[in-house]
Amino acid sequence: MRLILILTALLAFQSAAATEFDEMKALADQGLAAAQYNLALMYDNGEGVPENESEAVKWYRKAAAQGLAMAQFNLGQKYGNGEGVPKSAAEAVKWYRKAAGQGSVRAQYNLGLMYDFGNGVPKNDSEAVKWYREAAAQGLAMAQFNLGNMYATGRGVPENNIRAYVWWSMAKTQGDADATINIDIFKPQMTPQQISDAQALAAKCYESNYTDCD
Repeated sequence: MRLILILTALLAFQSAAATEFDEMKALADQGLAAAQYNLALMYDNGEGVPENESEAVKWYRKAAAQGLAMAQFNLGQKYGNGEGVPKSAAEAVKWYRKAAGQGSVRAQYNLGLMYDFGNGVPKNDSEAVKWYREAAAQGLAMAQFNLGNMYATGRGVPENNIRAYVWWSMAKTQGDADATINIDIFKPQMTPQQISDAQALAAKCYESNYTDCD
């Protein structure tokens, strides 16, 4: 009896998922960008339909062409990973840039990485800093950590231990263990005045929600 109930529930779930897919497909066919994006997610994750990377890419592309930042970012991910399309760092950069320009924090961070490592674009530390800063200002801990690294090593910005300390501190408040390690390594190399200045600036940065960090 229990097995029958489980099977009945499973069939009902599958039926509901299929119905949702059909409804989403109809809206996507009408050109609704949000529906195209959601349909791509369903193909991507095998929800209500067998998983199909190529179909996911197809619908991400349609939504991305209409300017939907989430779709642009996911399409960049597909090109970056070679899922459903031939792997292409240059195409990944193209779509990350479109999404980043609309404020997608993950696209901003990924674009920073691409410039940082010269992946799909010529290596450019200044551009890496630019995009890390954009994502860091939106509170992304990974971007805050990397921005701290850029200041610590003088890549793309003048070397500045105080600003490195500040951005690592922002990442640390969000639980970034590597940021904590870097602070512990750098702190003994700083003067008491530098530490005091860095802590004051970090407090201002945090209280301003990352808008007043210089």
